[in-house]
Amino acid sequence: MFLYIAPEMKEPAVYMLASQRNGTLYIGVTSDLVHRTWQHRNGVVDGFSSRHSVKMLVWYEMHPTMESAISREKALKKWNRAWKLKLIEERNPGWIDLWPEINGEVEYMKLLISPLNHER
Repeated sequence: MFLYIAPEMKEPAVYMLASQRNGTLYIGVTSDLVHRTWQHRNGVVDGFSSRHSVKMLVWYEMHPTMESAISREKALKKWNRAWKLKLIEERNPGWIDLWPEINGEVEYMKLLISPLNHER
């Protein structure tokens, strides 16, 4: 019997978490945005984000390679706070938590309320 195990899919991303609107910010890079965001939200890993209750995903950007994601993360960390806030507010002016968007809850809700589901 032959068993094929697919290699882990890498989806490099740079992301920003916040404690609240205009609150403490955290910038990170990961190859698995959903898993890493879950870790931050649940305080699984000790560190800055758990010490400062930085759990709300307010911005993210996908990259083709980890190298480009790491480069972008390093650049963003050098930005002043006003530039970071502007970047967040360009995409997310209400500072909503983007967790439902990345974990599939948004797509599931769209399916539930789609007109096709109400035609019976």
